[in-house]
Amino acid sequence: MAEPDWVDVGSVDELRTSSLQQVTARKTKIALSYQDDEFCAISNACNHVGGPLGEGTLAGEFVVCPWHYWKFHRKTGKGEPGYEEDQVPSFQVKVENNRVLIDVSSSTKRRQQPHVPHPLARPPQREEGQIRVVGISTTVMDPAHPRYSTSEALLKHALAHAQDTLQVDTQCIALRELQFRPCEGFYSKSARACTWPCSITQMDPSDQLDRVYEAFVHWADVILVATPIRWGAASSLYYKMVERMNCIQNQETIANKHLLKNKVAAFLITGGQDNVQGVAGQLLGFFAEVGCQFPQFPFIAHSRGWSAEDMENNVRYVQRSKALREGAEALVGRAVDMARLLVAGHVPERRLPRGGRKAHELDVKAQT
Repeated sequence: MAEPDWVDVGSVDELRTSSLQQVTARKTKIALSYQDDEFCAISNACNHVGGPLGEGTLAGEFVVCPWHYWKFHRKTGKGEPGYEEDQVPSFQVKVENNRVLIDVSSSTKRRQQPHVPHPLARPPQREEGQIRVVGISTTVMDPAHPRYSTSEALLKHALAHAQDTLQVDTQCIALRELQFRPCEGFYSKSARACTWPCSITQMDPSDQLDRVYEAFVHWADVILVATPIRWGAASSLYYKMVERMNCIQNQETIANKHLLKNKVAAFLITGGQDNVQGVAGQLLGFFAEVGCQFPQFPFIAHSRGWSAEDMENNVRYVQRSKALREGAEALVGRAVDMARLLVAGHVPERRLPRGGRKAHELDVKAQT
C-alpha cells in the first residue's frame, strides 16, 4: 500500500464558501465538494467525454457534470443508481490546522461501464443503390389546420419528378412534424462538449432530430431544403435544425472527420417578402461549411416583393406557375447529376484539415 501523499489545497475558510469547485493537487485536477461540514474529493474528469466535474453542480450527494449532466457520488465517485459501474477516482480528504489536505496517493480506480453506441455513431458508408434525395420542409404550421405552403409544394413537386422521371429514391421530412429540442449550446461550454452524435440525441430518446441526422449523414446523396422567407430570413424551423447541426460541423474542426462526404445540397426559397439573395446566401454558406457540394445554379426562388401583402394572390401565382414547377424539376435534376458524379468518383476529393480552417489555426498559433 502506497504511503499517504497529503497535499495542501487551501484553507477551510476559503474552500467552504463554494459547494463545488475545481482544485489542483500537484498536477491532479480534483472536484472538491463541501456539504454538511464535510469535504469530499473526486476526479475532475467526467467518464463521458472528460467534462470538468468541478465546474458542475451538486444534486444531493451527486456531482453533476456541466457538459452532459452525468452524475457521480461526491464521496465514492460512483455513478448514479443504475450506473454504479461508471466510477471516477475518489480521494481521501482531511482537515488539519484549518487547512484542507488531499491524499493524491489514495486515488481509487476509474471504471467505465460499457455503453451501447448510438446507432448514428456508426461510420458513414454509402450503401449500394441508386441516388437518394431527401427533401426537408421547414414551413411552420398547425398540423390540425394545414394550409398551402408554396415552398413545400415546390419541394414535393421536385421530389415527385426525381422519383418518377429521374428514377431515384426520395423521402420528405417536414420539420414541423418532428418533436426536437433546440440546440442547448454545449459548444459554448467547450468544443469537446459538442459531440457526434448530438449530445441531446444521445441523452433524449424522444428527440426526433435523429431522423434528420440519419438522412443527412447515412442515407441521402442530395439534400433539398425548402424554406419560406420570414422577415427577410429563412424560417425559424430551418434555424432550429441547423443550430443542432453544429455537431456535424464541429467534427471537422476537432476530429478532422468529414460526416457529409459526397453530399449535394440545393434549395427552394419562396416568400411574399423579398430578400431572396440574403436567404440563399445563408443557406449556401451553412451547407458549404458542413462540406456539401452544389450544382450549377443551386437554388430557385420566388418573391413578389416587399409590398406584396396580398398573400392569397402569391399562393395562386405559385399554384399556376409552370415556370416554377419546371424550375424545381431542373434544380433537382442538376443536383442528382452532381451527386452521380460524386458517387462515381468523377470529382476528386481534396480533404482539408479542420474543414478548411487550417489557415486561421496557424494565424492564431503565430499570435500566441
